[in-house]
Amino acid sequence: MGRWHVIVLRVRISEITAADWPQVWAIIHEVIQARETFPYDPEMTEDQARPMWLETPPGRTVVAVADGRVLGTAKMGPNRPGPGSHIATASFMVAADSRGKGVGTALCRDALDWAAGAGYAGMQFNAVVASNRSAVELYQRLGFEVLGTVPEAFEHPTLGRVGLHLMYVRF
Repeated sequence: MGRWHVIVLRVRISEITAADWPQVWAIIHEVIQARETFPYDPEMTEDQARPMWLETPPGRTVVAVADGRVLGTAKMGPNRPGPGSHIATASFMVAADSRGKGVGTALCRDALDWAAGAGYAGMQFNAVVASNRSAVELYQRLGFEVLGTVPEAFEHPTLGRVGLHLMYVRF
């Protein structure tokens, strides 16, 4: 296998079920413990994570599954209530051993399709860690642009303080 060979997995995106939660929690825990891509408290417990990740209508939470295993998860909904509720937002997490295989792309495309179909005017990401180049590049490939960056707003474990991007795509 060549250095640049990428394996693209075929995943099924579906609404999360109670049976999916243990695998979703494992992914959330892994991601927040790494402290590299999400500004969530690394000491967050499962009891704290559940209501934070499981969206209620009009939002939704989904999983990306292949061969019976949850490889990633996403949550999406309105970015703000009231007068800001016409703009969607979403968050994505992919298991470490499934990154770079199309799981994040599938989740992001699903979120964009859902938001456009639900009548949102666009999607905004409030805090994309600037050093998370694979995510930034993915979002840009799917039409997002960086509107601005808050310098040194994220404490990365090896890079020190890095910026957080505000990203947006209009439908």
